[in-house]
Amino acid sequence: MLQREEDEQVVIAVALLDEENQGRRRGSQVGRCRNVDRHRQSRGKNLLEDYFIPTCLYSDVDFRRRYRMQPHLFNKVMHDICNYDAYFVQKCDAARVFGLLPEQKLTAVIQMLAYGASADQVDEIARMGKSTTLEALVRFCDAVETLYTRDYLRRPTPRDLQRLLQKAESRGFPGMIGSIDCMHWQRKNCPTVWQGDYGNRKGQKIIILEAVADFDTWV
Repeated sequence: MLQREEDEQVVIAVALLDEENQGRRRGSQVGRCRNVDRHRQSRGKNLLEDYFIPTCLYSDVDFRRRYRMQPHLFNKVMHDICNYDAYFVQKCDAARVFGLLPEQKLTAVIQMLAYGASADQVDEIARMGKSTTLEALVRFCDAVETLYTRDYLRRPTPRDLQRLLQKAESRGFPGMIGSIDCMHWQRKNCPTVWQGDYGNRKGQKIIILEAVADFDTWV
């Protein structure tokens, strides 16, 4: 009886060890998708030539329209995030092959946040796999929250309000602290019991999001 219990414990220990190794192993094994050569280095080079070198192909206007921010702001955010999280810094693997550029990872993240692009769509743009893209998205959001909450994701102080009032008055809008705008966000799976409250004249189910922004687009 004792021998049987010891044998069972050995079997359980081996099974647990094998499960742990399966979680750690990232190489070729049965059941895993084959590795795809996405030519990430050539795509990174093309991306730099398109937007990030002094003689880039596209103008700052094109960059602003496609990235939803000015180039200098993108570069500042990229610099801050790379200093905060080394995941975004380009590295060299054991085979001396360089990985993804920070510009590629942030381009993928911006495409998902600004345009609602899927990981598959981003793969065509930045040559990144789905798991890498989603991890970059989560890490980016965590970095933004940590780095910028104190300055940009807070309620305005009395000093902020006074500054906004003075700026608005100097531009001919006394008593104004910002400009209000709204957007209509369509709900794909609105609960049936709520559809009467959220329907518009076109039959769409929407939520109206309102925000007030100052002259520097601080919401």
